[in-house]
Amino acid sequence: MNIYSNSSHSTLKYLKDTKVNTLNLLIITGNFNIRDSIWDLSFLYYSAISDNLIIIADSFNLDLSIPTHYIPTRYLDIAGNSNSVIDLMFLQSGSTKLNNHSIHPDILTGNSPWIMLLLLC
Repeated sequence: MNIYSNSSHSTLKYLKDTKVNTLNLLIITGNFNIRDSIWDLSFLYYSAISDNLIIIADSFNLDLSIPTHYIPTRYLDIAGNSNSVIDLMFLQSGSTKLNNHSIHPDILTGNSPWIMLLLLC
């Protein structure tokens, strides 16, 4: 499932308040537009909207994936604003095959491209 959450976070509010019947969801990715100290080590503040995101991921039995190398996922060209982490990935809890991802900042387009290797047997 790919999610884009606008500045009012209407998608997250909808998903939190709606029973979604999706079986075997393995991954949620998206531009969540939420800066939070939980996933952005350079950001010192907590956002209450993050709770909704964690509740949604938990309802699908997904955990926040930590990239193999911590870097911002959003690069701003605006002077005075710092780069940030707003693009996140949630993977199936306890999976040995879906357990990490990499972010590649060498292709700068505003957001960094992600690569996830899936080991399928």
